[in-house]
Amino acid sequence: MLLTRFEPFKELRELRRGFDYLSNVMEELEEQGYESGISSFTPTVNSREADDAYFVEIDLPGVKKEDIEINLEDNILRISGERKVQNRTKDNEYYKIESKYGKFVRNFTLPKDINANKIDANFKNGVLEVKILKQKTIKSNPKKIEIK
Repeated sequence: MLLTRFEPFKELRELRRGFDYLSNVMEELEEQGYESGISSFTPTVNSREADDAYFVEIDLPGVKKEDIEINLEDNILRISGERKVQNRTKDNEYYKIESKYGKFVRNFTLPKDINANKIDANFKNGVLEVKILKQKTIKSNPKKIEIK
C-alpha cells in the first residue's frame, strides 16, 4: 500500500488557481467589449409627471434615430435599440474604448389613465423624450341616490 502525505490546502490551492484563471478570462472579455454577455449598454432614464402628461427621457448618446424602436402593449412602454461599435482601429495607434456598446431594452409600466393614441417621441441631441398624454376624466359631483 502506497502512503501519501495529507495536504489539507492542496485542493484549496487548485480551486484558487481555477478562480484566478476565470478572473483573467473575464478581464480579457471586458477589454474586448463583451462585459455582460447580452448587453453592456444600459441607457439612463429620467421620468416625470405633469398635470396633463407623463414624460420619459432616455440618454442615448451615439445612437441613431433609426436604431431606436418604441412599442406600447398592455400599458407597457418598451424602448429598445442598439448602440453600435464605431470602428476606431488605425495602423500603429492604440485606442482604449471605455464606451459601452450593444443592444438595450427598457420597459416601463404605465398607469391606467394614459391616452394610448396620444404618445409623442422626439429625439434631439442624443436624448429621446417620450410624452404620454393622460386621458381626461370627467369628474362628477357627488350625488345621493334615492332607494325606491
